[in-house]
Amino acid sequence: MDFFNSILNLVVPPASMVMLAFAWPTLCFINACEWLYSSCYCENMEDKVVIITGASSGIGEQIAYEYAKRKAILVLVARREQRLRVISENARQMGAKQVAIMAADVVKEDDCRRFVNETINFYGRSMSLNPNTVRLTLINAILNAKVDHLVNTASLGHTFYFEEVTDTSVFPHLMDINFWGNVYPSYVALPYLHQSNGRIVVNASVETWLPLPRMSLYAAAKAALVNFYETLRFEVKEVGITIATHGWIGSEMTGGKFMLEDGAEMQWKEEREVHVTGGPVEEYARLIVSGACRRDAYVKYPSWYDVFLLYRVFAPNVLNWTLGLLLASHGARRTSLVGTGRPVLEYTAKPQLEGPPPRKFLTSPTQYSQVSPQLQQKWE
Repeated sequence: MDFFNSILNLVVPPASMVMLAFAWPTLCFINACEWLYSSCYCENMEDKVVIITGASSGIGEQIAYEYAKRKAILVLVARREQRLRVISENARQMGAKQVAIMAADVVKEDDCRRFVNETINFYGRSMSLNPNTVRLTLINAILNAKVDHLVNTASLGHTFYFEEVTDTSVFPHLMDINFWGNVYPSYVALPYLHQSNGRIVVNASVETWLPLPRMSLYAAAKAALVNFYETLRFEVKEVGITIATHGWIGSEMTGGKFMLEDGAEMQWKEEREVHVTGGPVEEYARLIVSGACRRDAYVKYPSWYDVFLLYRVFAPNVLNWTLGLLLASHGARRTSLVGTGRPVLEYTAKPQLEGPPPRKFLTSPTQYSQVSPQLQQKWE
């Protein structure tokens, strides 16, 4: 058996590359035909119910606007209710039929059950009160108690080295938001998505397979997330799954902001003072919604990142050597901006913080209420 595996180790990789090279033109043609067909029969989102988590800023906010342009019924979920009110008004002006906002924490299963159940109950009550003022298609959608799209965008990143962490309570917090904050809403909404043959949209990242420093926990959580939904795709064939991966995006997360339980924010001065050069969030959001409506399995922005997958599988040493050459040297590691959505700049000053480091305060919810109002005001 060992001899057989040794032979396969030598034969399969080069043979696969040769087969892929010959099949590439045909595969491109098939993909183009599929794209044209799905574009012609794109899902009409008018009067359909869309739940968007993490909708208070960044990618989630822009996705809400894209669905609003398609005249969908929106349910915006995040912890910052005041921010959601502004976004909901913008979405209405862009064409959303109805917009509901719900303050909830996606890492808590009870909160997820609440906003999914309230989505069904809220629209059901509103339809029974005014049956003559609503289109027939909207009435049918509510009576069937369906959720058509669930878009999970809640995410939390970091830019510290693993060995620099002094309080490990940040570890479960990062994993909760980036992994369980997607799993819980999907679990609760799945019965309603079955009824509508709906779709789950997942916001992942290129760090799931492209190694970058200062993002170890974030990359691990996103990798777990992608593998979870890849497996779920085969378990729930009636529900479509769109996995979106992005490179550098100029959102709040790349702006250095860390969301705490009570809504406070803090950020590294080092990051705030550097101009964001990441790809536009608006373009990424547009691609996600378009891909979801075409029932695409994957949305990638930008797509040229995929070439690194070949190096990762067939020439990992070349990829590691190249990344090691491009990234900051060991001497400048504590001020490296790699992984924050900004260019690597020569920056030798020690980063300063407004308030204590984020890893000291990303802990349990009970601890946030004990923070003094003076320090709270300083964070905001």
